[in-house]
Amino acid sequence: MRDYDEITAFLGEWGPFQKMIFFLLSASIFPNGFCGMSIVFVGDVPEHRCLIPGNLNLSKAWLNRTIPLEQKRGKLQHSQCRRYRLDVIRDLSATFANPDSINMSEVEQEPCLDGWEYSKDQYIATIVSEWDLVCDNHWKGPFVMSIFFVGVLSGSFISGQLSDRFGRKLIMFGTMAVQSVFSMLQAFSPNWEIFCILNFLVGLGQISNLVAAFVLGSELLGKSIRIAFSTLGTCISFAIGYMALPLVAYFIRSWPMLLLFLSLPGLLYIPLWWFIPESPRWLLIKGRVQEAEAILRQIAMKNGVTPPEVLFNDLELEDMKARSKESHSIIHLFKTPNIRAITSVNVLVWMILTAEYFGLSLNTPNLHGDDYLNCFFSAAVEVPAYVATWLFLQKFSRRFSLSGSLLLGGVVLFFIQLIPSNVYSEFLPYILMGSLTVFSAFLVLFLPETFNIPLPETIDQMQKIKRFKRRSTDRNQYRFYKDGAAGETNMVANKGEEV
Repeated sequence: MRDYDEITAFLGEWGPFQKMIFFLLSASIFPNGFCGMSIVFVGDVPEHRCLIPGNLNLSKAWLNRTIPLEQKRGKLQHSQCRRYRLDVIRDLSATFANPDSINMSEVEQEPCLDGWEYSKDQYIATIVSEWDLVCDNHWKGPFVMSIFFVGVLSGSFISGQLSDRFGRKLIMFGTMAVQSVFSMLQAFSPNWEIFCILNFLVGLGQISNLVAAFVLGSELLGKSIRIAFSTLGTCISFAIGYMALPLVAYFIRSWPMLLLFLSLPGLLYIPLWWFIPESPRWLLIKGRVQEAEAILRQIAMKNGVTPPEVLFNDLELEDMKARSKESHSIIHLFKTPNIRAITSVNVLVWMILTAEYFGLSLNTPNLHGDDYLNCFFSAAVEVPAYVATWLFLQKFSRRFSLSGSLLLGGVVLFFIQLIPSNVYSEFLPYILMGSLTVFSAFLVLFLPETFNIPLPETIDQMQKIKRFKRRSTDRNQYRFYKDGAAGETNMVANKGEEV
């Protein structure tokens, strides 16, 4: 029986419809670049020190001595969380006009009982200065980002299930709305707790939108365009959105206004509903053949080609009817030993990659130099990386391309230790990330090769993929994919030789 790509070959690979879908779905990823990274500026920690009430009537000399000095990263700096006891300072200032005559190390200290004063040199306000997320509450700033990633984790689990049940298009636009609406509501958060709840929902919508758009594009576009879509399309669009973040944040220094401005582009994507169709492949799996056929004929009309009078033969219709009654869930990725091994390796590698990527990206405020330039360069360097990925995926083994890039990234992280300490002196996170990245470089070698091999259409076909095969069996794998649905399910097992 013909596979989906063979059935829809009459549409062509790069007609007007495919070009439109390529650019519209890629553009839909644009807000994901700045929504996920906005916490770099929204949650940055401004310079701060204990607030000294003005009713003490201290002289300028005594006012400058109310904050003790502490060693921090090899430098002597004013404490951010302690001050000298103000009642003692008041009494001493009444007796001694010159504070230099006093041994301040003998003066008792106290926490910032009256709050903090924050530097306005870089920001008008961040969530840190808004809700005093410093000192004893310093954990609340990173916790905001942790909550975002809990939302991302939740969205990763449910978005695929929802799009399988309700359709790629509905879930993509629904989660785009979730991301935009709750990001907008964040700007009006009355307290830290509400901000965290909304940040969870933004994370859930962000990843779900990205995954749904990625899947929809992969199913609407031909096999020769999918690599370009997944690298030059979605990924570069994400990078452009990421690059736009520091440009916008440079001119908008207040966190509510920044979040409000960043959420508005989501409204521009509402008209796309009438230009992006549902995936015919998904409709066929659900047994909605008439809807799928109508969409395929519309695509043919937009591309200026004449479709066959009969798109699906009786055997194919019977097979679609049978498949529509099947039910699969995420559990099927762990049911058999072979799929369980492939799934486990992919999950572990993705966890390491995500930790490394966001660890480096969210570390921008801790780097030496201008925060806005650092953030921009961190995003801009992704563009040539995605172009290189596109080239490698077209010409070379997928396993060795991925393994080589991971190995290179891990080694570079180790070399960060050679950078002078006046840039950044805390190397342990980089050592850990580098070690995990090098480990994942070897781990991906256990995955099956996919270069020049048709991808499986069903769980049953996926079960026949072997992790290690000699090169001579690749042709047999291809024959399995072509003929497996017709009943020749033992071809790989008989002709392939597992190493």
